[in-house]
Amino acid sequence: MAQIDYFFATTSPYTYLAGDRLEQIAARHGATVTYKPLDAMSLFPRTGGLPPKDRHPSRQAYRLVDLARQANKLGLPINVKPAHWPTNPAPSAYAVIAAQNAGGGDVGALVQNILRACWAEERNVAEDDVIRDCLDRAGFDPALADRGLLAGAETYAANLEEAVSRGVFGAPFYITADGTPFWGQDRLEDLDLHLSGKL
Repeated sequence: MAQIDYFFATTSPYTYLAGDRLEQIAARHGATVTYKPLDAMSLFPRTGGLPPKDRHPSRQAYRLVDLARQANKLGLPINVKPAHWPTNPAPSAYAVIAAQNAGGGDVGALVQNILRACWAEERNVAEDDVIRDCLDRAGFDPALADRGLLAGAETYAANLEEAVSRGVFGAPFYITADGTPFWGQDRLEDLDLHLSGKL
């Protein structure tokens, strides 16, 4: 069975733009997805990147144009300057980790709910009530937001270390079982072709 390790940040706009395409691809190929939320702001300096706020103004300006253009192309609503960004991504990442460990719901839907809350619904995904609502709508017990915080923190930190060791430098980032990497929501078609044996 095909396997995809999915490294992402719960407040990343480009992860938001991925929508449910990864899950569709995985379903087509009978692949399992392991969700590995990480701290992108800690990842960037360790892998030669800069957080958006520290990039040259021309890069910052282009990022906003590109986000709006990509969202329009994909038919997704977006506020390129959301009211609650940047915010602390750790609580929502811990919820994803807890949900994946608990099972019983749709982890992909949970990730999408969190990202949509940030980038389309003007909600603060660092707040417990927002996280609980995202969990509930994905079929999980909302109380997962309050449990396993230490384990969540440990896994979150371990995901970052694993990402650095495996050559991950941005989000979203996908690695197949044979070690083939794909960076960015705009490379999902290539991931699909790879799993089909065509690339």
